[in-house]
Amino acid sequence: MSQIIWIARHANRLDFVNPDWFLTAERRYDSPLSEDGTVQAKQLANRLKGENIAHIFASPFLRTVQTANAVAEVLDLPIQLETGLSEWLNSTWMTEEPQRLPTPALAELFPRINTHYVPRIAAKYPETYEQMLERSGQTAKCLASEFHLEDILLIGHGASVVGATMGLVGEIARTEVKASLCSLVKVVRHDPEWLLELKGDISHLNQVEEVIRFN
Repeated sequence: MSQIIWIARHANRLDFVNPDWFLTAERRYDSPLSEDGTVQAKQLANRLKGENIAHIFASPFLRTVQTANAVAEVLDLPIQLETGLSEWLNSTWMTEEPQRLPTPALAELFPRINTHYVPRIAAKYPETYEQMLERSGQTAKCLASEFHLEDILLIGHGASVVGATMGLVGEIARTEVKASLCSLVKVVRHDPEWLLELKGDISHLNQVEEVIRFN
């Protein structure tokens, strides 16, 4: 049997559209989606409608949860918050460990969150780029193995999308995957190997970014 692992990046974020948001935000590194990002998330959901996805795993940052929720609403699935898919916890970008809403607070906002799910892989601040790639790659391998009879969707960030894909197909993903906002990667298992079928598809979007930013 084959298995499909879908890997998506979150949609556009408010601090990309309005950089001044960062100056007064309570959780500066946990930006919500922008207005057009909400539209992108719905377009991603429509793209995945009809696919045989059994589980959704999302980074616990607000923008990834919002993106996952749009998909979960269309597919009628719960959301598992997986820290292994988190943003690159880069001390150059982030002068302190990023603060996020705790899971119970997120679950109040997004009832589809499965509060009983236990994350498989931890993310520790600070980390190097290579450590992030290893962490997100291990996450993808772990979830693909644990749910090997089912197709799954992973929703992360630009860098962790690349890392998760590398965990399955190897170094080719480092140069082949273009993880722009709300893009979609498709990896298919044909034992004993994984094949990269979509490398960052954005055909479902009517508005795309011109320069890919991995944050």
